Amino acid sequence: MSFQQGLSGLNAAAASLNVIGNNVANVATVGFKRADAHFADLYAASLGLGSGSQIGIGVTVSAIQQQFTQGNLTTTNNPLDLALNGPGYFRMSHEGAITYTRNGQFHLDKEGYVINDKNLRLTGYPVAENGDISPTNPVEIQLSASQIPPRATSDPLAGDISAAINLDALDPIPLVTTFDPANTQSYNFSTALNVFDTLGVMHNLSTYYVRTATPGTWDIYATLDGVLSADAAPGGRSLVFDTTGVLTSVVPAPAAGDPVFSIPMPEWDLTDGATTPWSPGSIDYTDTTQFGNDSTVDRLIQGGYAAGSLVGVGVSRDGILQGRYSNSQSRNLGQVVLANFSDPNGLLNLGNNEWSETSTSGPPLLGAPGTGTRAVIQSATVEDSNVDLTKELVDMISAQRNYQANAQTIKTQDQVMQTLVNLR
Repeated sequence: MSFQQGLSGLNAAAASLNVIGNNVANVATVGFKRADAHFADLYAASLGLGSGSQIGIGVTVSAIQQQFTQGNLTTTNNPLDLALNGPGYFRMSHEGAITYTRNGQFHLDKEGYVINDKNLRLTGYPVAENGDISPTNPVEIQLSASQIPPRATSDPLAGDISAAINLDALDPIPLVTTFDPANTQSYNFSTALNVFDTLGVMHNLSTYYVRTATPGTWDIYATLDGVLSADAAPGGRSLVFDTTGVLTSVVPAPAAGDPVFSIPMPEWDLTDGATTPWSPGSIDYTDTTQFGNDSTVDRLIQGGYAAGSLVGVGVSRDGILQGRYSNSQSRNLGQVVLANFSDPNGLLNLGNNEWSETSTSGPPLLGAPGTGTRAVIQSATVEDSNVDLTKELVDMISAQRNYQANAQTIKTQDQVMQTLVNLR
């Protein structure tokens, strides 16, 4: 008579309790995936016996399978806490060794690399010089702390200043005929806009609008930091409207290739070391009108800015890290790359919320978040463990009963053996 069946049952029940205990222990581990113990029956190899004659010799643990189901998402105050909502793994690097994880608790080290608590570096796609994401071989994501250079309002990349203004058709001709920016009786309306020179120094550009005796015609004057342009003169720069209040032409006529209603601004001498004389460029007056309503500004924008320092980082659903700068600009700093596997249960569990690929899992299938079947990313969020504590406690009770029942089998076998020993 054999004790093997009962002993194998005890071992199997103990293994089940170990798996359940590990699940329960990691109920608060971010990105943890619970596991199940799978079992298989055992039969002795024999020749010539039909299946009706075989008696099993116990049970064995056939596999410990992790369950890669989605965990709940919990918000945090760290924008670099990243949760995966869907299939996929973060790709981590440590001195060239690549591992994978679902734990998205990241922060910056002193060199600007995005790392986890084990100092593994998050990898992703780099940024090209023009700011576009370059989907090449993934690299370790490093955020630069250097300032972004300024862009002058006059830079072609900044475009023209854009103004949409309504000038009141009922306004009278000013009482004072000689324009003076300090005398409000010499003009009808004015606007102010901050512009930036080639060093990123901010200046105040003010434009003044004066109704003339010619119907539908308004003269424009400009000052920079309160200094009137040297070429200021009646009729030097003008807007011309038709009888319906629609802008029909500007003076001077725009250069070839410029917008139809674009007027170049004058030049001023600067003393801050920037390019001088300097002009902020042209103002595009498209959508400017002369209706019988109060004069008002509907749009007045320019594309220049001062130098800026990195003040914050955000991560979009598609994994793009965007830096926010002190000059209100933003820049792409990289894109998180995600990996998928044909057989996730073939991954080798390394502990510390890490897996590595194996021949069973297949090679990593890399791509941007949200592409194919890959997860989307939620910033300032972490993925909780997918352990259901209630289920684990119920399974623990079942495993305990299994252990007790197998112990009882051994006890019964022992009693039978004792009966045989006592035969005389």
